[in-house]
Amino acid sequence: MSPVLRNALVRASRQSATTALGYRAASTHAISNPTLANIEKRWEGMPMQEQAELWMALRDRMKGNWSELTVQEKKAAYYVAFGPHGPRALDPPDEGKKVALYTAIGLGVSLLLFATVRSFAKPPPSTMTKEWQEATNEYLKNQNSDPLTGLASEGYSGKGHVQSPSSKA
Repeated sequence: MSPVLRNALVRASRQSATTALGYRAASTHAISNPTLANIEKRWEGMPMQEQAELWMALRDRMKGNWSELTVQEKKAAYYVAFGPHGPRALDPPDEGKKVALYTAIGLGVSLLLFATVRSFAKPPPSTMTKEWQEATNEYLKNQNSDPLTGLASEGYSGKGHVQSPSSKA
């Protein structure tokens, strides 16, 4: 075996052994009880860096044998993973009332805006009267428009273009 290849293999084995020992050493000791005490109450107030460090330490501990975890570590890991914080936090007590109130206000403003715009609108066009639409039907019949299924077809019994009430009403 060449000395270059042997040196490369020795270096690679030393690095993997050092990495493995360092990794195992980080996960073999228990996290202190004061660090985990009252984690449910302290978690939201902890700085993000401290939260991340605690979660990484718990994650490393959970990679090993779970029977070696302390009860505090198991509780803390469960709380950090599934506890009511962040997006799983409970809604404030009056959240439903606020949503209902703001929805009602939004609907009221929309109705007021609609009524205001409607009050300043011009009258409907003359083509929206029943008489105009009946005249349109007659014109289309005379033109033999849509002779297969429309107004000009045999036995047609629909309303045609009539959709508005009479202007005389």
